[in-house]
Amino acid sequence: MSPGELVRALRRRWYVLIVAAVLAAAGAVQVLHPTQTYLSTAIVVLKPPVTDNQPNQLANLQPPLAAVSYAAVQQLDSPAGADELRAAGVTGTYRMIPRNSGTSVTPRYLIPSLQIQAEQADPVAADTAVRKIIDVYTKHLGDMQTQQGVPDSARMSVTLLVAPTAAVQTGNKSRGLAGAALLGGVGGVVAALWTDRLLTRRSRRRSRRRRRHEAAADAGPVVRAEEPERAALAGAAR
Repeated sequence: MSPGELVRALRRRWYVLIVAAVLAAAGAVQVLHPTQTYLSTAIVVLKPPVTDNQPNQLANLQPPLAAVSYAAVQQLDSPAGADELRAAGVTGTYRMIPRNSGTSVTPRYLIPSLQIQAEQADPVAADTAVRKIIDVYTKHLGDMQTQQGVPDSARMSVTLLVAPTAAVQTGNKSRGLAGAALLGGVGGVVAALWTDRLLTRRSRRRSRRRRRHEAAADAGPVVRAEEPERAALAGAAR
């Protein structure tokens, strides 16, 4: 399609562009006045038991602890874990992010700390959701140790390093407006071209059918070839 044909098609379907512009304007209003949400974040760490050789638990954080913590996170990320969190009252968007203590070259989880986030429309509800996730996470770790028969004196424990703190979510309005404008422009042009092609094909089919009907009407009634022979035979019989 040449630029001239593109312009003519857009002119013919100007009403589609108007609809796209209205939808883009509605999206821009939502970007300028978004629904306010709060993101609560907390950090917990899985600590080994206190021993005579290593009385400082934070100095004895080994990679196996990180593996155990990640196993608990995987359980909560499963459908059964999601149902368990939902039964505990956790709704909305939440995330459990293991803290990566490695580098871009060796990305390994060495420190068993976990960042927990929850997004809610109310800051108190967001903090409450994070605390409920921590409780379920702690219960899972306790159940895992119970299944293995670990005595209480040798059990790992969960410690809260950073308490849940809710902060209002602020987006980039300029990027949102640019995205709404781009989506509206591209979507409007594509919709206008598709509508023009569809309606043009329908118009051409109607025109062909009308021309066939007109040609059939101009030709008059069709006389079949056997009718003169029948008339001749009837005259001979007389």
